[in-house]
This record gives sequence, structure tokens and C-alpha cells, in this order.
Amino acid sequence: MEGLLTRCRTLSALAARRRQLSGCVGLCRCHHDAAGRGPRLLLSRMFQPQNLREDQVPSAEGRSRDLTCKSQRLMLQAGLILPAGPGCYHLLPYTVRAMEKLVRLIDQEMQAIGGQKINMPCLCPAELWRASGRWDLMGRELLRLKDRHGKEYCLGPTHEEAVTALVASQKTMSYKQLPLLLYQVTRKFRDEPRPRFGLLRGREFHMKDMYTFDVCREAAQHTYGLVSGAYRGLFGRLGLRCVRAQAAVGSIGGHTSHEFHLPVDVGEDRLAVCPSCHFSANVETLGPSQTSCPACQGPLTETKGIEVGHTFYLGTKYSSVFNAQFTNAHGEPSLAEMGCYGLGVTRILAAAIEALSAEDCIRWPGLVAPYQVCLVPPKRGSKEAAAAAALVGQLYDDIADSAPQLRGEVVLDDRTHLTIGHRLKDANKLGYPFVVIAGKRALEDRAHLEVWCQNTGEVVFLPKEGVVELLTGVQVV
Repeated sequence: MEGLLTRCRTLSALAARRRQLSGCVGLCRCHHDAAGRGPRLLLSRMFQPQNLREDQVPSAEGRSRDLTCKSQRLMLQAGLILPAGPGCYHLLPYTVRAMEKLVRLIDQEMQAIGGQKINMPCLCPAELWRASGRWDLMGRELLRLKDRHGKEYCLGPTHEEAVTALVASQKTMSYKQLPLLLYQVTRKFRDEPRPRFGLLRGREFHMKDMYTFDVCREAAQHTYGLVSGAYRGLFGRLGLRCVRAQAAVGSIGGHTSHEFHLPVDVGEDRLAVCPSCHFSANVETLGPSQTSCPACQGPLTETKGIEVGHTFYLGTKYSSVFNAQFTNAHGEPSLAEMGCYGLGVTRILAAAIEALSAEDCIRWPGLVAPYQVCLVPPKRGSKEAAAAAALVGQLYDDIADSAPQLRGEVVLDDRTHLTIGHRLKDANKLGYPFVVIAGKRALEDRAHLEVWCQNTGEVVFLPKEGVVELLTGVQVV
């Protein structure tokens, strides 16, 4: 009997839901259609604050005057992130979508050069770090803890020790298996003394770290060039100008190091750049009296940058500690030559917003925009509401049919109790590359839609067919 009652209640609820859906106009349809287009994405259903204004920024870190950079302010105002504690943030749905797209791009670039993706624990045993000497060297930057048995761990800021121990455990590795390029995308932790700049400098962040194992120094340097080239390719695809600068090896160690920077005024690093030969270096690697380029003797200019990537040639610094060996062509054991390569995933997102955005609206690199298109129908009750609503609904379906790569990339702003201007302002804040508005020109004999191409600043009026044709050329990851 209880099962029957439960089934009846379920059927009653489903019937009520059907009546609710049948009362909705076609604009707000959110069920799967017969063509397999999937549900329409309605902005009103998104878990995304949409009513934020400059004087309503939620921040656990203090008042708005503590928002020290553009990306932090814009991401808070648009509801992309929300503070969870000093240096830690909730990443909300739009940000997670952008990050997942960025990770797909990174996967493509890393796997194109032979990278294999793994996942290592964030909880790292203290004995590995003591073996390398970094347990004491890293000092208070390490987030340390003990389990119930008194065993010590750290939350990994990087994984050189862990990955080298992993490879060393494979006792029968041959030179024919090298080079070995292992990478992961995972959370990292650093006990920053003063977290600031939102996602640019936090205690918890996402990073891609790759570790390479080669048969000799020359082969390791070749791999170093391959990864550096892949980094250049990644930033090129994102449309971001990036500077590769000589850098100190720091606590990671090794023989050679380069940083990848986005030149932005809020950057904490100072770079010396030669306009003539494109030499660049972090100023901390140059002597205080160095004013000319060591490569061409031309004058150096100084700029600021946000570090978004770092590469190291390590040699045998870690392989000698953990005995990461392979059998060489002569049948003898030999230590692997290593490199390590990092990309700040969440930092790239924030740095890109810092570099590309205006003061009051976000601009994403096109390939990682959370959604590509936002459709804005007219306000409820306006004279064009009924005709334009049908036009926008048909446009949504036509985009899905003609540009299948955009399925799941089009958002319908169904908050028709708000004016078009209000919703356009929100769309600017969230940074959709394309915003399509059904305004008064939707009532013309041949209806025209207003299309805002956000990343170029262009505004054009096109018929529905022209909008579809424009959007079919949009690339997504």
C-alpha cells in the first residue's frame, strides 16, 4: 500500500509539473526536444548571482576598498567567485565551465607532445620532503598536518618528490620507454602569509604540473624546448600576449628556469625586456647595475608581469635522491634527467580577465568563455514581446541545428520582468562573446536582431538567418 501511495504521489507531482510546463510560453521551454538538442539553458535557473552592483560586493576579506585588482572586483561583482576564507574561494558555475575549457586546451597541448595524464594525492608524506631537504627549506609556506597516528604530511604545493618516488618504484624501466612526460591538473596549497588579488594569489588554487624523465641532458633540454613551445601555443590560442623570462630556480632547484608572464600593471614581478632582441628576464636574476641587454647590449626596459607558468630543467636533483633509474642502451642502470613544468590554471583565468577586460565588464579569451551566446528577448508586456519571443525561441533551435558545436553554449535570459538594458548590463559583466537582442527592429517586415560582438566592440543588425550564419563560425573547445 505504501508503494502504491508513493507511486500515486509521484504521478500527481508529474501531472502538476506537466500543467506548469504547458502554461509556459515556447520561450521558456526547458525539456529535451525530439531533435535531441537538449534542454534550453535559462538564465533564471542558473546558480549565479545576477543582482550585484558595485556597492553590493560580498567579501569575507573586507570592504570594497580591499579589492586590490580589476579581476578580483569583476569576478566578485559578476558572481563568478565567492570568498570562503582568506585566500580560498568558491568557484561558481560560470568559473568552473571556463576552467574546464582551459583544462581541455591544456590537455590538447600536453598530449600533443606526448604527455600522459595522472593524478597524485594532495596529501604528501613528510618523509619524501625530508629526503629531498625541502621539508625545512620550504619553511612556513608548507601547510603541514598530522594524522591520528602522529604521521606528518603536507598539502602539496608541488609534486617533484611524489612523482619521482612513483617513477623510481618502477624497477624495470628501459631507455626505450623514455622520454616519459607525466602531468596532472589538481589543487595545490601554499600557506601564503598575505593572500591577495583574488585568484591571482591564494592559499588554494588549481595548477597543471608536468614532470619529465629523459635519458640524458641533451634529450631533457629537447623536451624542455617542446614544453616551452606548447606553452607558447597555448597562450597563442587564448589570444594572450605572453613574455618568457629567464628566472631563478628558487626552492624547486635545478639548472635552468624560465617564467611565463602576462604583462599587466598589477603584476607583482618586475621584468627587464629588450625591445631589440626580445631578451627578457626577471630582474631578480640580474645584477643591480645591469642596464643593458646581455645578448645584444641594447637598453633594457622594465615592465610588470603576472607569472602564469614556470619551467625548470632539474637534471638529477630529485632522481638521485629517490634513485629514479632506467636501464640504458648498454644494459646499465642510469639516473633519469628531469624537468618540471607548471601552469597556474585559476591564475591564468584571473590574469586573462585582468589583461583583457574593461573596468566595468569582463572579457574572456573566446575559447574559454563560460558560454558563447546570450539571447535577450524583450521585456514582458512590451508591444514586441509576443512576436520577438517566438523569434528568439526559433533562433535558439536554429543555432543548435546549424551550429551543433554550440549546443550547451547558448543561454536564454528569460528574466523578462527586467528591461533589456538591465539584462545587457549583466551580460556585459559576465562577458559572453556574443549577445543577441530582440528589440523593436524584431517587428520589421523582415525582423532584425541586434548582435553585440563583445570581444571586438562591434554592434550589427542581422536577420535571424544572418545571426545563425555568424555563429556557425564560432570555435569552442
